[in-house]
Amino acid sequence: MTTEGDQTPTSKLSAAPQRAPRIGLSAKLLALTAVFVLLAEVLIYVPSIANFRLNWLNDRLAAAHTAALVLDAAPSGMVPDSLARQILSSVGARAVAIKMGTQRRLLASSDVPPKIDHDVDLRSPMWLMTIKDAFETLFDKGGEVMRIVGPAPASGEFIEIVIDEAPLRDAMLRFSATILIVSLLISGFAGTLVYLALHYMLVRPMRRITENIVAFRDDPQNPTRIITPSSRRDEIGTTESELAAMQADLASMLNQKNRLAALGLAVSKINHDLRNLLASAHLFSDQLSTSPDPKVQRFAPKLMRQLERAVAFCQSTLSYGAAQEAPPERKMIEFEPLLEEVHESLGLGLNVPIRWTVAVPRGLMVDADRDQLFRILINVVRNAVQAFETSETRDPARDQIRITGRREGTVSVIEVSDTGPGVADKARSHLFEAFQGSTRPGGSGLGLAIASELLRAHGGTIKLVEGTIGATFIISIPDRAVPFDRKRGERASA
Repeated sequence: MTTEGDQTPTSKLSAAPQRAPRIGLSAKLLALTAVFVLLAEVLIYVPSIANFRLNWLNDRLAAAHTAALVLDAAPSGMVPDSLARQILSSVGARAVAIKMGTQRRLLASSDVPPKIDHDVDLRSPMWLMTIKDAFETLFDKGGEVMRIVGPAPASGEFIEIVIDEAPLRDAMLRFSATILIVSLLISGFAGTLVYLALHYMLVRPMRRITENIVAFRDDPQNPTRIITPSSRRDEIGTTESELAAMQADLASMLNQKNRLAALGLAVSKINHDLRNLLASAHLFSDQLSTSPDPKVQRFAPKLMRQLERAVAFCQSTLSYGAAQEAPPERKMIEFEPLLEEVHESLGLGLNVPIRWTVAVPRGLMVDADRDQLFRILINVVRNAVQAFETSETRDPARDQIRITGRREGTVSVIEVSDTGPGVADKARSHLFEAFQGSTRPGGSGLGLAIASELLRAHGGTIKLVEGTIGATFIISIPDRAVPFDRKRGERASA
């Protein structure tokens, strides 16, 4: 029987739309590398251009120092105009002046402009102002005049020169072009190495994982689609290992669900015909009730009751589409007669070498659905009976099943224990899961799973007690919560 729940995992996987990424990791990595390279170039260029301007001006001052010494050494400061112009031309200045003490002396001049556009003091330069002035020089249109002040040679206080800004700007532009080309070459080479390293270390493994996920989604039950982890020991390797484990678990789960769906379909078909056969057997058993034989009169009602249960089970199996048991129809039932019915249904009184011991207070009542509690007990007790089948010899003194019952407040507690081999360690973690909690070879593990599901519907629990001889299961069934009748409570208070 294929239910909607069985089809959901595969249908969701196949229905998910495929979305091709617009920008892959490689493109993003390339873009980021380019951005960071440009940022590195800017961070390199800004101080470099400011330092170049500062060095260029210092070179002019150094040349002016030499010129000042020559001019100052002339007798009485008498220097021919032609020589002064040559000296100023070699320095690249329009005028050279020096201050010594309180006296400021013009050593040479040629075409001194009427005004000075910029003053630059190199005696105590500030880096931020140097960077700002450098970019102002770059973006000026030219034709401006600068006054440069620096430390003077010998005993002078300072030396100053007047120069045109155009030669400085041209030198700065040439330097900018040179450093731009060199920076692009170096940054491009470094960026390429970084890009290739990240591409091979991160992007390619992530692309492999992504392609595997897409391929696995298309056919999750194909074992060849499970990713093969690499030998990496970093985060990528951990991701591959965990993804492989997750895909293997998912593929196993889907295969199991498909098998369960096929099994459900087969069981539904078998139950359809079995219900008809049991209905016929029920009609025939009705004829037995007219027999005068006292033994027949004794067992005929029990046989009819068992057939009615079998027909009801078949009907509930056919209506299994909701994937859950019917809600329990609870009422207070006497526990001892139900235990006797379980005992007879399993045939434990027909010379079976298993001792059956019951320790239940007389008149013990349990708030439960009678048929569902019968199914719970018969599944748990049958599990205990089957535990003895692994023994080569049968000894009633050794092989025992004991059932106790008691009330703990509003909770009915039933204990089913046996002296068999107990529950294997590998079965404990999935003891109450269908097809996984079997404790014996060839078992389906459905009995305890059915008992657990029925008890959950009652709000109860079943658990295995650790550290006992054989296996001991404790079943707890709380009474129904009785709704409070306000009028009855008021009358009681009055």
